[in-house]
Amino acid sequence: MLYMFLLYADPNADWPPDIIERHLAVYREARARGAYVSSEALGAPTGAKTVRVRNGRPHTTDGPFAETKEVLGGFYVLDCRDLDDALVFAAKIPDAGVGAVEVRPVVRVPDWPYVDTPPRERHPMQPPR
Repeated sequence: MLYMFLLYADPNADWPPDIIERHLAVYREARARGAYVSSEALGAPTGAKTVRVRNGRPHTTDGPFAETKEVLGGFYVLDCRDLDDALVFAAKIPDAGVGAVEVRPVVRVPDWPYVDTPPRERHPMQPPR
């Protein structure tokens, strides 16, 4: 079963110097178990925009939807046996130690065209503040 792991943390937190290596360890374990589907890091909320359509007109504002100390910083999608297996993986994701990892099931949408997507260019990573 597919689960999405949403990674939340305070962008001003003191990050462990080995944070990337710790993420790579989770990635390698998930790949070895055949659970890895995808993962990505997200840019800072300072570069985010929120779009709402009201009365047929789009309205754009700066930043994320809500004021919060923790921000969404990335995600994993893993194929786990069940929720218990997903929770074991969540505890291994380093963001759980400086923020939180939300685990949510990925649901099947009837008639959705599920297909592989080609590689896409990503933005350069910005250093944390």
